[in-house]
Amino acid sequence: MKQYSGIGGATLTKQVVLPLLGLACACLNAQPLPIDGVYTCTDAAGRKLRSDRPIAECSDREQSILNPSGTVKGRIGPTLTAQERLKKEELERQALEDRARQNEEKRRDRALLIRYPTRAVHDAEREQALDQVAVVIRAANTRVEELRRQRLSIDAEMEFYKKDPSKAPASVRRQIDDNDHSMGIQKRFIADQESEMKRVNARFDEELDRLKPMWTAAGQPVGKTKP
Repeated sequence: MKQYSGIGGATLTKQVVLPLLGLACACLNAQPLPIDGVYTCTDAAGRKLRSDRPIAECSDREQSILNPSGTVKGRIGPTLTAQERLKKEELERQALEDRARQNEEKRRDRALLIRYPTRAVHDAEREQALDQVAVVIRAANTRVEELRRQRLSIDAEMEFYKKDPSKAPASVRRQIDDNDHSMGIQKRFIADQESEMKRVNARFDEELDRLKPMWTAAGQPVGKTKP
C-alpha cells in the first residue's frame, strides 16, 4: 500500500489522504456567496428564520431583506408556480395596457382642450359641420323635386297608353326607368347624409362630455351658447 509522509513525519495511507482531499475540494466549492443582506421570514410553523440567502422554508411567502443596521432594504415575493407566473405576467401586461390607455386618453384630452378652449368654439364648429351636411341634403332634395316634375311629365305622356302600357314607345319606358333609378339614388344619398348628421352630433356630444369637466377646471362656462 502506497504511503505518504504527513505532518511531523507521520505516515498517511492512500485511504486516508483521498477522503481528506475530497473534503478540502468540497469546502472550497461550498464557499458562501457574498452577503447582500439578511433574509428573514416566518415559516408555516410560526418560526422566525434568518439567513444570508433566500430561505427555502419560506418559498411560499414573502421574505424581507435587512441591511446590517436592521432596516428593511427590500422584499422578495413567494416562488410562483408556472401557472401563477403566467397569471402574474398577464396581470402585469393588463396593467401596462391600462396605463398606456390612460396616458393616451390624457393626451387626447389635452389636444381636445387646445382645439376647443371654450364652449362657444365647440358649438360654433358643431354648427359649421352640421351646416355642411345640410347644404348637401338641400341640394339632393332639389334634385328630387326635379325628378318628381320630370315624372309628372312622363306620366302625362303615359296617359295615352293607359289601357295598354306595353304600346308606349321604348323611349318613354326608358325615361320611366331612368327616373326611378335616379330617384332611388337620391333617396339613398339623403338617408346617408341624415345618418352623417347624426354621427356628427354624436361625435360632438361625446367631446362635450369630455370637455365639460376640463372647462369647469379652467373656469370656463359650460352652458350652451346662444346661436
